[in-house]
Amino acid sequence: MDTRRRTLITGAAALAAYAAMPASGFTAEARSPVVATTNGKVRGYRDGEVSVFKGLRYGADMGGARRFSPPVAPEPWTDVKDALAYGPASMQPGKGEDGETLSEDCLFLNVWTPAVLEKKGPGKSGLADGGSRPVMVYIHGGAYNGGSGASPWYEGTKLAKRGDVVVVTVNHRLNAFGYLYLARLFDDPSVADSGNVGQLDLVLALRWVRDNIAAFGGDPDRVMLFGQSGGGAKIATLMAMPAAKGLFHRAATMSGQQVTVGGPFNATRRAKAFLDKLGIKDLAALRALPADQMLNGLKAIDPIAGSGGVYMGPVLDERALDRHPFFPDAAPTGLSVPMMCGNTHDETKGFIGWDAKAFPRTWDEVIARLPAQFNARIDIDPETVVAFYRKTYPSYSPADVYFAASTAGRSWKAAILQDEARARAGAPAYAYQVNWKSPIQGGIFGAPHTIDIGLVFGTLDAKGSIVGTGPESVAMSNTMSDAFIAFARTGDPNGGALPRWEPYALPRRQTMIFDTVSRMEDDPRGAERAFFDRVPFTQFGT
Repeated sequence: MDTRRRTLITGAAALAAYAAMPASGFTAEARSPVVATTNGKVRGYRDGEVSVFKGLRYGADMGGARRFSPPVAPEPWTDVKDALAYGPASMQPGKGEDGETLSEDCLFLNVWTPAVLEKKGPGKSGLADGGSRPVMVYIHGGAYNGGSGASPWYEGTKLAKRGDVVVVTVNHRLNAFGYLYLARLFDDPSVADSGNVGQLDLVLALRWVRDNIAAFGGDPDRVMLFGQSGGGAKIATLMAMPAAKGLFHRAATMSGQQVTVGGPFNATRRAKAFLDKLGIKDLAALRALPADQMLNGLKAIDPIAGSGGVYMGPVLDERALDRHPFFPDAAPTGLSVPMMCGNTHDETKGFIGWDAKAFPRTWDEVIARLPAQFNARIDIDPETVVAFYRKTYPSYSPADVYFAASTAGRSWKAAILQDEARARAGAPAYAYQVNWKSPIQGGIFGAPHTIDIGLVFGTLDAKGSIVGTGPESVAMSNTMSDAFIAFARTGDPNGGALPRWEPYALPRRQTMIFDTVSRMEDDPRGAERAFFDRVPFTQFGT
């Protein structure tokens, strides 16, 4: 595996990239937009009415001696670099998106913009149409362990066109490359920030957006972050980071929250387990280890959870992070940022695979399987949980109870904690819950984890999509897309087809329910919320 590969295309690779361009009038001259960035000029391509730039370098190669260090800007270039294909994703277990290249050299982002081309001489063009569009920066999920901005679910053409917005997706360092906390194991200033360099990568990407997005037709003073699952958690964490303050102006967490981050002592125990698994004791040897071999350390048993692979995530290091994002309250650095906080009604149906055989069939099976779903987030007797649900919802089957209870004890609980913390601070969030059911297998999977991604991006026909392409899917997608676009434009999701969306406040807990007929509800599933309030919630990994 070539861990030093750069994504700027030359030679035969360039020919392959040109051959793969959309059949929408692309030519090497008049239809090839060239934009001058702070690092150098880049050449994208046109996809219908949208200009696309993929694999834009925002940071230098962070391998070798730079491993575990904060990101640095790339060296500038003087030629015009092709931006026609996605850059490599961070090193991670598995193969990435459709076999994409994995590399430590992964600090790349992608831009979709409806900005109008302006001729600047023979064979040259730019994007200086004077536009000042909202900018929607999507941070991918995959916990802090995997994923990239290249998923077909995140392809930004339809969203950019529908909303007349600039869409950005981004790659950054993940797992041990981005979150291995070494500061208490090695007395070396170069690793003082190692537990949060993945977050600092995102800060550098947002600085690139601030300095460059106007050249792509975007407004650097209207930058919205949105992200699902791990992406939402990264955004919640950024809201507590002083280095990120002022770089984004709206935030939407989609089924991904970060109430607390890892403490330094648990993070150190995890780092030690990681090193022990690799059989490495000194920093020089760790930096010299080939990147693909370093992934083997992730197979260590997590010393805190006592099972599974070792967890990596942001750390309370008193440097990049000097407090938890939403404990004991909402971080003051993020209170000025309007926030949207969402979940789906049947989150955990997205974690079992699309196999109805995984549905529990008996009450004993539910009791046996619930603790693994709670995974120490909620420490409560499963028999008590089942008894509560059977009394509250007498028509529920064992599978209904299993998915409702496991959803209530996972990210939904964290979403409520974020909403409540914002409300107490006088900076409420716009809370939502997706009830609209995926059409897969007749709707038996309800509204599972990830369903809101395709609905917001409009990528209904993307590979692996779970949202369908029928009229109801299109209508639901348009409604959700328009709410997110309005939020990006003004910091308020109102103005589209939805009824008036009130911000979350106590004690009403106003929540938008996205469904075939969307509606506002006060305290949806309130009985479940009150039941799980009996026990404290622990953020996974902390």
